Amino acid sequence: MLAEVPLLVRLEREVEQEFRPLLRARLVERIAAEAASLKGTAPRCDMCGKVMECRGRKPFSFTCRFGEIKHAASAYRCPPCRQQKCPLIDKLGVEVGRLSGSLARLVALLGIVVPYELAARLVLLFFGVELSPMTVWRTVQRLGQVVEERNEALARHHAGAHSDASTPEQAPDAVLLGVDGCALGMQVREHRRTRKSSEEKLPPLPVVEEGHFREVKTGVLLLPSERVELSPGRRSVLRRALVTCLGNADAIFDRLWAKLHELQWLGPKTVVIIVGDGAEWIWNRAEMFPLRCEILDFWHAVEHAWEFGRLHFGDTSPTTTGWVTRLAEDLRAGKVEDVIARLRTLQPATDEVKDKLDGLIRYYTNNAARMRYDEYLRRGYGIGSGAIESAHKQVVHARLRQAGMRWSEAGARRLLALRVLLLNQQWSLLDRLAMTRAA
Repeated sequence: MLAEVPLLVRLEREVEQEFRPLLRARLVERIAAEAASLKGTAPRCDMCGKVMECRGRKPFSFTCRFGEIKHAASAYRCPPCRQQKCPLIDKLGVEVGRLSGSLARLVALLGIVVPYELAARLVLLFFGVELSPMTVWRTVQRLGQVVEERNEALARHHAGAHSDASTPEQAPDAVLLGVDGCALGMQVREHRRTRKSSEEKLPPLPVVEEGHFREVKTGVLLLPSERVELSPGRRSVLRRALVTCLGNADAIFDRLWAKLHELQWLGPKTVVIIVGDGAEWIWNRAEMFPLRCEILDFWHAVEHAWEFGRLHFGDTSPTTTGWVTRLAEDLRAGKVEDVIARLRTLQPATDEVKDKLDGLIRYYTNNAARMRYDEYLRRGYGIGSGAIESAHKQVVHARLRQAGMRWSEAGARRLLALRVLLLNQQWSLLDRLAMTRAA
């Protein structure tokens, strides 16, 4: 049998229901006071500069955290220019018939954490306001658009000043930069489905063919000096900065460059430590940093050894484990040349194994200068890409790669922009960014 609802739970809910109307009434009083302060001051037309004529009071409404608010405000018009103004609505910064700014930002917060339908249910549970999933979607789109536009503007601003950007007074000695990409399922329709009438059924979505994906690139910035050791062999960072984009390699590095300058982490003597998995697009763009230390991710290096070991010695052979363990220990000790020399002495039994061995030798040889792991550890740089792998999961996987999800390009960009804003602990920045007019 179900237990009785605890007394405190019932009391909390009763108090909320009791004072919720009072909060709404108090907000209406504040709005009325603002309206009174504007009484008798007619605005001027933005086009001709003449004082506008009052055309009476215009009723308006919007939805806030305490429910629907209805009010009336003086409306003005300039007959020659046909311009209209409502000073109270402009001063409040509210859109008629829509969500208030405070509620919109909370709704968007839920919409970037959970699917839109679930977010709408949570809005009802948390705030007692009933919204449709489409309203949640629209709110995320509008706020995400303004954040994405800001990110693009910052990237363009700093990308054109790689050489003459301002130098911070106290830049860190070293900054660690990790960057990688992951696939995101995309929609294949060119236009949004629309109904001509309420009775008409929407046409089915086109089939998403295998391989219809775009790559989301994510970058993470952190200071090695701020790493703390929670327990032996387990480290964490005090803070980090994330960037992401649904674009090419140049776009993500432009945003990384902009973020470094925004944080004032890049000075003339700052060493940029770049950790990558061996992809050429990463190393090619690392050259934008004059002082840099390129590190091949240790675990990717060992993973290549496992692939060869299983093929050469057998999947279940204990020899494979012992051989890879010794190789990993030597790599960690900075003995990459010795490892390459030992690999050259192996005698593959088949052409397939020989091709895999040649690929492993070539991989280690090409990245030997990035595999001085003993030196990197001694300097406190770290040798793994755990930070960027974790960023991928938090930025992309946790929200955008759930079962059956497919995204439009615009929708993915806007959602990613808001998730990064939240994970960078900059959500309050939204209060100073005006929502765009159209999703």
